[in-house]
Amino acid sequence: MTDVGYARVSTVDQDPELQVSALRAAGVEKVFTEHASGAKVDRPELAAVLDYLRPGDTLKVWKLDRLGRSLPHLIQIITDLDARDIEFVSLTEGFDTRTAMGRLIFQIMGGLAEFERELIRERTIAGLAVARANGRFGGRRRVLNGAQVRQVLRMRDEKIPVAEIARVFGCGRATVYRVLDAA
Repeated sequence: MTDVGYARVSTVDQDPELQVSALRAAGVEKVFTEHASGAKVDRPELAAVLDYLRPGDTLKVWKLDRLGRSLPHLIQIITDLDARDIEFVSLTEGFDTRTAMGRLIFQIMGGLAEFERELIRERTIAGLAVARANGRFGGRRRVLNGAQVRQVLRMRDEKIPVAEIARVFGCGRATVYRVLDAA
């Protein structure tokens, strides 16, 4: 069982020493340090620390915002850690999944994130319904209109090759095949 730390600063100009010192004082044996914006999806040191951790280990960070890009991202990381039997501690906020209170707070955060996702889903569905009622439909615009589709079908009946039909309409062969498959 090892205490492992993750420290992140947003720019190369910033010094992670404050975080590293706090982590060392909290008993961390190994610290992974990263110079990257929290909004970046690709954070190699975060991936390395998550890969390094083993069941029974504890991941410690100086502050919650050092770990996740957003609440859902943070919850995803902590949920993945929990599934791997790895504890999580944030020193500044006192968030500690090793305690009953820490687990409760995490459950509440997870519930709030799920609630937020559900609200977004409901708003999206309502917005799409309003758009459909106003005659607007989502998705990519059709390459060929109804008259062109009928022309494609006539050309197929005349045994014109698909490549030639595609050239005539200025579209890809896949588009012609989709029209033919739908007929």
